[in-house]
Amino acid sequence: MAENITAELTVNLKGQTALVTGASRGLGRAIAIGLARSGARVACVARNVEALQSTVDEIKAAGGEALAFACDVANTESVNITVDAVLAAWDKIHILVNNAGITRDGLIPRMSDDQWDDVINTNLRGTFLFTRAVTRPMMQQRYGRVVNIASVSGLMGNPGQSNYSASKAGMIGLTRSVSRELASRKVTVNAIAPGFIETEMTAALGDSILEEVQTRIPVKRLGKPEEIVGAVLYLCSTPASYLTGQVITVDGGLTA
Repeated sequence: MAENITAELTVNLKGQTALVTGASRGLGRAIAIGLARSGARVACVARNVEALQSTVDEIKAAGGEALAFACDVANTESVNITVDAVLAAWDKIHILVNNAGITRDGLIPRMSDDQWDDVINTNLRGTFLFTRAVTRPMMQQRYGRVVNIASVSGLMGNPGQSNYSASKAGMIGLTRSVSRELASRKVTVNAIAPGFIETEMTAALGDSILEEVQTRIPVKRLGKPEEIVGAVLYLCSTPASYLTGQVITVDGGLTA
């Protein structure tokens, strides 16, 4: 059932433009492909254009429309240039998915300034910069969907990830604040807090840790990227127009 959730969820995004950060792998790649399958044109964003090519190629091979944009999400100029380029190509941006994220794990006594700054700048500052950059065009067109990919780590914390947990908690606070600012212009802003999902980032934890984690998850397995895609598609749909400022937790019951 889980493997087919994207195919089973029918959302019509034809004629809309979506911008997805961190689209070269993991959740970002799955989200970009899922949005394209629902009819959206997708601007795929990551630091390296070459790394994005497989995502763009898969979308195009299925008859979709996608472009790759190299961008440092923590750099104001780079973000503004990217948003302007997407607007030049497709005129409007209807959907923004802030997914780009990194980890630099370490216990707090030994965490370096760079470990802290790298994670906060990519995960939280990047979300702020892209959200700010698309706000004006979305307000002018009186429509928009902003979906921030947070984490259960931002809700419950995680030893060795104070930087990552802080960045994701910050994304949740940003989501709730900005949703109040943009609601009157018909722009919704929501967050998804995934639990442990089968991605390259999770795989780096190692088999022994993942086996232990699964014993703590009520459904006794890791989530699949498609299960996050389903939540993203719903938040981008017309029926979700009354849903804003919310955090949807998709974690197999871990935080229940």
